[in-house]
Amino acid sequence: MDKIRIGYLPLYIKLYDDSEPEAREPMVAYTRKLIGMLEAKGFEVVVPDDICRVKEEFQQAAAKFNADPDIAAVVTQHLAYSPSLESIDALVSLKAPIIVLDTTPDYELLRYADTEKRIMNNHGIHGVQDMCNMLLRRGKAFELCAGHAEHSGVIDEVSGLCRAFYAARKLKECRVGMVGGEFEGMGDFRVPEAELEAKIGFKTIKLGAEEGRRYAASVTDAELARELDADKENYEIEATQTDNYIAATRAGLAFRKWMTDNQLDGVTVNFMHIDESGLAKMPFVECCKTLARGLGYAGEGDNLTAALVSALMKAYPATTFTEMFCPDWERDVILMSHMGELNPTLTAGKPLLIDMPFNYNDTGDTVALAGCFREGSAVLVNLAPTAEGFSLILVPVKLLGQLRGTKAYDLRVRGWLKPPAPLPEFLKAYSLAGGTHHSALVYDATPKELAAFGRMLGFKVVTL
Repeated sequence: MDKIRIGYLPLYIKLYDDSEPEAREPMVAYTRKLIGMLEAKGFEVVVPDDICRVKEEFQQAAAKFNADPDIAAVVTQHLAYSPSLESIDALVSLKAPIIVLDTTPDYELLRYADTEKRIMNNHGIHGVQDMCNMLLRRGKAFELCAGHAEHSGVIDEVSGLCRAFYAARKLKECRVGMVGGEFEGMGDFRVPEAELEAKIGFKTIKLGAEEGRRYAASVTDAELARELDADKENYEIEATQTDNYIAATRAGLAFRKWMTDNQLDGVTVNFMHIDESGLAKMPFVECCKTLARGLGYAGEGDNLTAALVSALMKAYPATTFTEMFCPDWERDVILMSHMGELNPTLTAGKPLLIDMPFNYNDTGDTVALAGCFREGSAVLVNLAPTAEGFSLILVPVKLLGQLRGTKAYDLRVRGWLKPPAPLPEFLKAYSLAGGTHHSALVYDATPKELAAFGRMLGFKVVTL
């Protein structure tokens, strides 16, 4: 996961510094504790020069945050009541989204209710109310997380929103490669490239045949040997057609060099026309390695889902491209699969590298990885074009690992997904929401934080 930078804005009131200066230090110490908890989650936290109390201090803090293009979000924390008119102009001026952390130091107050110090330390919640009212009146969007830092999941909730906002920014900045053009007749995810750039922001870069041949010719024998040695470490090698394996690996390295030179964040490959890209074999294994390196991928010229996977992977490394393939009505599960692409870091056990029959064009047979998605909770994320724009469809799901009685599908990309509703009901709801047939599957995320990702981008959010 990328190291994500966030701003942290402590709000206070000058009145207390003037009348009770000794009240400040315990609250500052508590702020340091909360910052440390966020740093322990992997964030780099940027803070103002001091806690903020009056307009000038808030404006200086906002200027510092706005001058840092890498700040994904600004987290606010009320140390005490803070008059909203001191901070509101600075808050409205922030370029990064706002996350309000509504918390106080003490978990239990009743036992301390007769102690003035405890009241002093725990009354920031009405400052939050004052500020949020003004944010709403000024039309400034924000997210709010409330709870005790050590007795609830509020820090995890804040962390999830920070990751989601970072991913949203990365989607806008994404550079997606396209190899083999678009799959003829496949329309659900197709949006003109100029429209995608105008409405979302990401760019599409295409690999031409001459360029592909030039990159293939640049792959050295030493580079090829190193890659084959790495495969032995990472996969169970069961491929027996050595010439196809070597040719596919060379094509994959050419593909990788092109991605690197063009600073691509993700890529989509149309297997039907890989022969028109200058590559000698369909590089299924390299598509998987692309995902393992934390870059986006989608099949069949789907630059929209490739960009989605790329952005999510920047904040949620346990992400893969996938597709709902077949229903098992009896078990109420869905087979998740694709021709030969998955994130191999998410398989149960070491993936197999196998021979892959391939007769869709004259490049001939190739090799691919096979494996089953590991057991766990995840969110199926689909970005669907609509008549009005885009819908982000979120589905909390369970991955069941390898199911018994599925031997016939052992040598393929596979996963067994349990939807949150009975299968007929779920499939109906998904298609009525406009869900496309390509999606991202994200472990270690929640629908709530991914909904914030969608709102940040102006998408309609649908949670099934």
